[in-house]
Amino acid sequence: MIEHDYTRDQVVGCLLAGAVGDALGARAVDDRENHADHDDTAPAATFGRTGPVTDATRMTVFTAEGLIRAAVRKRERGICHPPTVLHHAYLRWFATRGSAGVASPHLAELDGWIVGVPELWRTGDPDDPGLTALRTGRMGSTDGPINDAPGYGALVRAAPAGILAARRRFELGCEFAAITHGHPSGIYPAGALAVIVGALVDGADLTSALDRAEGELREPPRAATTLTALRAGRSLGTAGIPTPDDLASLGSGDTGHEVLAIAVACAVGGYDRPGAALRASVDHPGARAAAGSVCGNILGAAHGTRWLLPTWLEELELREVVARLAEDCHRACRIGVPTEVDGTVTADWLRRYPGW
Repeated sequence: MIEHDYTRDQVVGCLLAGAVGDALGARAVDDRENHADHDDTAPAATFGRTGPVTDATRMTVFTAEGLIRAAVRKRERGICHPPTVLHHAYLRWFATRGSAGVASPHLAELDGWIVGVPELWRTGDPDDPGLTALRTGRMGSTDGPINDAPGYGALVRAAPAGILAARRRFELGCEFAAITHGHPSGIYPAGALAVIVGALVDGADLTSALDRAEGELREPPRAATTLTALRAGRSLGTAGIPTPDDLASLGSGDTGHEVLAIAVACAVGGYDRPGAALRASVDHPGARAAAGSVCGNILGAAHGTRWLLPTWLEELELREVVARLAEDCHRACRIGVPTEVDGTVTADWLRRYPGW
């Protein structure tokens, strides 16, 4: 039970810190766009508070929900195809945006508890080419790409895949990404993040976790760009917490592999100073919310929740939802879905997480 308590705190820390980094990055962008006064030499003062999260956190929530539903389906029926269940979860997310034209019978009835959370519903249609794939109702795969999108949209929702069994983390992380992103730079960073997060939750140190991710990226011939970016981020981080100029050398953050490199550089450089590392991950000209989210995932999986500042958590949008999903995902994927004496899934879990 002690081990379960420890890993639960890491899983909760992974998703909560990801949400904090997402919100800090979004706030940093807002501050810059509105010319807010701040001291560029003191990022701790600049990014000391949080607030609303972006779709990175919202889609992470639905990823976690999809994994729980897959575990329920496997327990109830003895068979499950997790990418299909995740696709249904992403279609539910898409419906919360008030998006029309989602061709899926699975949206005839939006079930489960998270679709009833008012804060998850926002009007508007995402413009990202990867997410636009959801509008078709079709599911992309690694063997059948749905587009050629290289963006970071799949990476920022990939952390929950690390909670799964070690032997399939990379494979499933890539398959989940391919649902909406068909380019290698959209797919392989997600698989790498799943491996990193999973290794840290298992008790590995960051060096070993990154080594495992590199090992997975050496095999697929089209993963070379992501492997090179990961190595560049690691190398930059060995010199300490990177400056904004340092991070700019890793790219603009428009693609999944660039965001992964920025996040890894900050996590490596400030591993023993996670608060400063997280602030650094959003203090650069690139995709701040995305880099903050991924860096937070890594640091949270390593350190749990104890380092997260009260001022970050007090104002964090969806804090309780993220924590609840993280705890339930840990239970379903690391311990087992709660069952009755006869082995069937409890009625409460079936109501909250229908197995489809």
